[in-house]
Amino acid sequence: MSDLLKNIDARTKLAGTNKLEILMFSLGKDMRTGREETFGINVFKVREVMRIPEITRAPEMPNAVEGMVSLRGALVPVIDLAKYAGMSMDCKPEIMIVTEYNGHTQGFLVKSVDNILRLDWSAMRVPPAMLMAEMGGMVTAITELKDKRLVMLLDVEKVLADTGHFDSDELIFKSVQPLGKANRTVFFADDSSVARNQIAKTLDAMQVKHLSAINGRQAWIELAKMADYADSAKIPLKELVQVILTDVEMPEMDGYMLTRKIKDDKRFKGIPVIMHSSLSSSSNQQLGKSVGVDEYVPKFEPQKLSQTLARLLA
Repeated sequence: MSDLLKNIDARTKLAGTNKLEILMFSLGKDMRTGREETFGINVFKVREVMRIPEITRAPEMPNAVEGMVSLRGALVPVIDLAKYAGMSMDCKPEIMIVTEYNGHTQGFLVKSVDNILRLDWSAMRVPPAMLMAEMGGMVTAITELKDKRLVMLLDVEKVLADTGHFDSDELIFKSVQPLGKANRTVFFADDSSVARNQIAKTLDAMQVKHLSAINGRQAWIELAKMADYADSAKIPLKELVQVILTDVEMPEMDGYMLTRKIKDDKRFKGIPVIMHSSLSSSSNQQLGKSVGVDEYVPKFEPQKLSQTLARLLA
C-alpha cells in the first residue's frame, strides 16, 4: 500500500493547474441499498495507509469514534466512517487511512483502498441535496469515472467537526475583537458548510461585512461581476472588497486556480488574498505563495484569522 503514496512531493506541481489527486476507497457493501460506493480523499491529506492496529477503547466518545491507536508514540483518534454515515455494512473495516488535517492526525477506518485518481477540479461537482442527505453530509464533491462509477469526495471537515475534533464553543468568537472601522468587506470561498459558518461567525464578531461562495468557480464569477461594476461606476474595486479569503480544496475550481486568476487580473491589484486551508504543511504554504497568495491562515483558528484580517483591513 505504500506504493500508492510514492513520490507525493511531485504532486506539488499540481498547484495552479486546477488538478488534484484523490485516493479512492470503499467502506464495503451497504446492506440497505446493496451497493458498494466509492469514496475519495485528497492525497495531500493522507500520511499513510495500513492494516488496522490494536485500538484502545475509551469511554464517552462519539459513536463513530472507535478509540485511539498509538502511532510512533503519539495517540491518534480513530473514526469508523461507515458508522459515522449510519451505513449498515456487510463486513468489518480492514484498513486505516492515517490523515493529517490542520496539524492534527487521525485515522479513518475503511474496508479497502483502490488506486490514486488524477483529475481536474472542474470534473468535481457539488453533490445534489438528496445524496448529501443520504451520506450524512460526509460528501463535499462528486465525479463520475469512465466506467460510470461515482466517486464521492470525503468532507473531512464535516466528519471531524461532528466527532468532536473542533472546539465549537461560542466563547471562542466572543473573544474576537471588533475591527472598529466602517465600510470593510471580506469575500470568502469555501465548499465546506462547517468552515463557512466559522468564517461568518468570525467576521460577524469583528463587525465586518462579508460575501461568500461555495467554490472557486462561483467565487470567480461573483468577483468578476464586482470588478465589472467597479469599472462601469469608475471606482476602484478596492472600495467594494478589501480582502479575499479562499479555501484550497473546492469542486469546479480550487483555491490555487482562483488565486492565480485574481492575481492575473490588474483590477484586483492591492487586494490581498488569504489562503485559509486545512492543508497546513509548509510545502502547501509554499504552493500558495507560488500562485501569489499574500497570507496563509490555518482553518478553525478564529483568533488567528481575526488577527490577520484586522491587520490587512486596518
